[in-house]
Amino acid sequence: MDLLPPEAEQEASLVEALMEGFGRYGYERVKPPLLEFEEGLLAGSGAAVAEQTFRLMDPVSQRMMGLRADTTPQVARIAATRLGLQARPLRLCYSGQVLRVRGSELAPSRQLPQAGIELIGGAAPEADAEVALVAAEALARVGVTGITLDVTLPRMAHALLDAAGVSPALAERLVRALDRKDAAAVAALADGAGPVAALLPRLLGAAGPAAPAVEVLRSADLPESAQAIAENAAAIIEAISARAPGLRVTLDPVEFRGFQYHVGVAFTIFGPGRTGELARGGRYLSVNDEPATGMTLYPDAVLRAVPRPVSRPRCFLPLGTPAAAGAALRDQGFATVAALSAADQAGALRCTHLWDGQRAVPIGKGTG
Repeated sequence: MDLLPPEAEQEASLVEALMEGFGRYGYERVKPPLLEFEEGLLAGSGAAVAEQTFRLMDPVSQRMMGLRADTTPQVARIAATRLGLQARPLRLCYSGQVLRVRGSELAPSRQLPQAGIELIGGAAPEADAEVALVAAEALARVGVTGITLDVTLPRMAHALLDAAGVSPALAERLVRALDRKDAAAVAALADGAGPVAALLPRLLGAAGPAAPAVEVLRSADLPESAQAIAENAAAIIEAISARAPGLRVTLDPVEFRGFQYHVGVAFTIFGPGRTGELARGGRYLSVNDEPATGMTLYPDAVLRAVPRPVSRPRCFLPLGTPAAAGAALRDQGFATVAALSAADQAGALRCTHLWDGQRAVPIGKGTG
């Protein structure tokens, strides 16, 4: 859809403020193309968004191309190729538009702005904690407070089902029940499927504030693969809490929806009130299975969560206003709107101020 004044300028200013927040922590900007050849765009983690990718034929080379549906796979490609010899961990950030075949219930628009960070080549829990905290601070810098960082473990449910050795048919039914958060169905299906499967109802019920949820994980008799996931999550949450004790952190051990290519913890940042999902990310494997983690922020959602932005004041310059007067007003933060004919009117041109020959006077206060 078209974005009109003043929202278009507000979104652009917001994106630059977020990028400045990323840059303060050493994340350097890259700018991948909107359109790429299919084999590069859908390689690695890009395969997870193949069904969301618009495709077209390049009339010159007769090769298939795709419009990006997510920027993360492109950044992963850049890190592995153009920046393949750079020292790791590599910190990169980006902003731009993506286009998807289908929208979601939370984000029905098929064209979305993104701004995000990727930390490539770092496998320690501190790397995951860093991207979560950098994203949270960037939001705070633009005025979004009262956020919630929701930590999820997309591989936990499947690790438990594999260890339980349940049949594929039962595993599929359990996955559907977990996806719907149907506690009664999960309990009924897990009953009699062995002690490992019996953990699923308990972990489903543990979703909530991170500290008690971590204690549930620690007290559970988890198989080795699931135990590794739990210990990694506990270390990441501990690192986040140590650096940002005031940040509200929740944990859902068996949530996996929407995290197709994530291999470790995943994050979702929710805004205050009903502002919804502001960011999403987590641990994944980059090109050549290089460890990576990142976070994507959605500027259109963030814009709804920030306090009402103050628009740039607009000062009307009547015919004959000296150029120096206009320059001085712009230096003061005004946008100047110069009259091009005697018929131009300040109010009709949505000006907030009028140059009276000496100063900018608010319209409606002594301007007639």
